Amino acid sequence: MRANTWAGRNKVEVRDVPDPTLLNERDAIVRITSTAICGSDLHLVNGYVPTMQDGDVMGHEFMGEVVEVGAGVDPGRLRVGDRVVVPFPIACGACGACAAELYSCCENSNPNAGIAEKMFGHPVAGIFGYSHLTGGFAGGQAQYARVPFADVGPLKIESDLTDEQVLFLSDILPTGYMGAEMCDIQPTDVVAVWGAGPVGQFAMDSARVLGAAKVIAIDKEPYRLEMAERAGHTPVNFEEVDVRSRLLELTGGRGPDKCIDAVGLEASHGSAHIAAYDRIKQAVRSETDRPHALRQAILSCRSGGVVSVIGVYGGLLDKFPAGAWMNRSLTLRTGQCHVQRYMKPLLQRIERGEFDPTRIITHRLPLDEAERGFELFKNKQDNCEKVVLKP
Repeated sequence: MRANTWAGRNKVEVRDVPDPTLLNERDAIVRITSTAICGSDLHLVNGYVPTMQDGDVMGHEFMGEVVEVGAGVDPGRLRVGDRVVVPFPIACGACGACAAELYSCCENSNPNAGIAEKMFGHPVAGIFGYSHLTGGFAGGQAQYARVPFADVGPLKIESDLTDEQVLFLSDILPTGYMGAEMCDIQPTDVVAVWGAGPVGQFAMDSARVLGAAKVIAIDKEPYRLEMAERAGHTPVNFEEVDVRSRLLELTGGRGPDKCIDAVGLEASHGSAHIAAYDRIKQAVRSETDRPHALRQAILSCRSGGVVSVIGVYGGLLDKFPAGAWMNRSLTLRTGQCHVQRYMKPLLQRIERGEFDPTRIITHRLPLDEAERGFELFKNKQDNCEKVVLKP
C-alpha cells in the first residue's frame, strides 16, 4: 500500500509499505477514505519529538471503512462494512484511566510504556503515527490502517454526513472542545485563544457554543485571523500590538477570564529578542519547548481565571511564570484530548448545525501529494489552514 512516512528531520516521503494485518483478536483493518495533516505532525517533522524512525507511517486523523475484524471484536459494536472515524488515542476501555474517561492516559495501550515513563514519570496511551514514545503504531496517512482495541475506539457514522463533516472528530474538534470545556465557561466570560490554526479555530467555536460572551483570536497570520473574524471572533495580531496590553483594553483592564493555549512547543513571539532567546535554547537542546504562548496566557489571564493548555508540549521549558500562576490563584488545566469521550456528543452537535468543521479546510490533495501538503502547511503557503488527504 501507499503511505506517507517520516524520512528524517524536515522530510516526509510517500512510499510503498506492507499492508497492515490483524495482530490481536480485538484489531480491525480500516480502508482509509480520508485523512489529514495535523499541526502536531509538524513537531515530528521538525525533530522535536524523539524516537521517530525512518519509515514510520505518519498521521493520526483518519476515517474509512472496516474491511476486516478480529475474532474478539463484538459484532454488535463493529462489523465489516461499517463507516468509522478513528480517535487518535488508542484506549483499551478497561483500565482505571479508561474507566474515568481519561482515554489518552490509558494504562494498557502503549507497548513502549517504559520509554514514556522515563520522559513523563508515568506512561501515556498509544497514539497512531506519533513516535515510538507512544507505541510506534503505524499512522493513518495511508491506504489502510490497523486499529487496536477496535471495539472501543472507532465511532460508527450511520448518517449521510460527508467525510469532511466528520473527519475531525478523530482529533482536532474534540481537542478544541475539550480546551474550551476545561475553562468552565460562564455567560459573561471573555475567552482568549492563542493560536488560530485548526485546533485554535475549533477552540474558539467551542467557547462560543458553550456560551462565552466574547472570544478573542491571537495569531500573526492575517488569513488565519480573517478566518476567525468571519466566524465571529475578535482578532489580535501579536506582530502588530502588545498582546497583554490589547487584552487589557478589550476587557476593561481585568484580562480575559479564560485563556486557551492552542499553540504548544513551537510558539512564535512578536518580540524578536524574546523569540530568538527561545529558538536558540531549543536549537541547542537546553530546552525542548518554546513556551511563549503559555507564558503570555498566564500573565494575561485575570486573577482567579483558568488557563487551559491543549497545545502539545513534549519535554522541558524555561522561565515558566510560576509566581504569577500561584500568587494570582490561576487554575491550569491540561491534557491530550480524551477523544472517545467527546465523539458522540460532538457528532450530534454537527448534525444539529452547531459546528461546521469544513470551514477550516483550505486544501484537498491525493495521498501521493502528502509531501507537498506538508510544505504548504508547515510554511503557511497559499493561505493553508488545513490539508485533507485522499488515499
